[in-house]
Amino acid sequence: MANPILVTGAAGRIGAVGRTVTELLLKQGKAVRAMVRNEDERAQALRDMGAEVVVGNLLDLDSMHRVIAGCETMYFGMSVSDTYLAATVNAAAVAKHHGVKAFMNMSQMTLAQMSITETTVSPQHKLHWLAEQALNWSGLPVVHVRPTVLLEGFFLIFTADSVRQSNQIKLPFGEGKTSPVAVEDVARVLAALLANPQPHIGKIYHLTGPQSENMHFYAQEYSKALGRTITFQDIPVEPWRDGLLERGLPVHLVNHLATMADLHRAGRYDRMSEDVRTLTGQGPLHVQDFVRKNAATFTASVKEAI
Repeated sequence: MANPILVTGAAGRIGAVGRTVTELLLKQGKAVRAMVRNEDERAQALRDMGAEVVVGNLLDLDSMHRVIAGCETMYFGMSVSDTYLAATVNAAAVAKHHGVKAFMNMSQMTLAQMSITETTVSPQHKLHWLAEQALNWSGLPVVHVRPTVLLEGFFLIFTADSVRQSNQIKLPFGEGKTSPVAVEDVARVLAALLANPQPHIGKIYHLTGPQSENMHFYAQEYSKALGRTITFQDIPVEPWRDGLLERGLPVHLVNHLATMADLHRAGRYDRMSEDVRTLTGQGPLHVQDFVRKNAATFTASVKEAI
């Protein structure tokens, strides 16, 4: 039997990158080892799909040996965390020990604008940049995949309430342009790379949506998708940041999100790439189509409207 492809973070919510990559690889008939943090219903759902499920912790060396041993190709992805760098180095050390032949690293596009002398105020950006350096130094056969802002992030999580309640997108993005990309497109790229990694070793791929526009343009796309007028209202970053903290989000995550907002305002997310189409043969999802697919999330129920 072929060596399984390892997917870390496979137990994420439905629509998360690791879970979607697992689903795509299984549909291609690939053997997949899905790493999860806990044995729960999400782990069982992965088993039901046909994955080999292994419980592990990216920060625990012993468990990572169990997770990685026997895998020649692996996907490394981790959510925003102040332990991100330690987890990356831990996984890389074990991967190198076991002779992994392709290490697919989920990074982020802001790193294209960073260097040893240029950074951002986001602690997460700094950890991501250092993690890429460490992976490059490791000598592992690495591919860095750098998506821009995800549609499932700011455009779903942080706009749904205001669109439902007041037909407004309220984000601290100013007049800056942005090119959000859908998780399904990121996952399609990763699945293609994991299925045939060798031609891509040492490459860096940047993933964007099909257009870069400001939020007033995207408000029109929301309007077309939902059949009602949606407008964009710019809001200050600091009160928005305070609201995230009041919701109980970790400070490390909130500082990262606030930096992303500041970078949007400064036009730093106005960037485009054809890598999604080049690597998969299919163009990325448009915002209008994404909103249409998630229309129920953006639409008030009868109970809410009363």
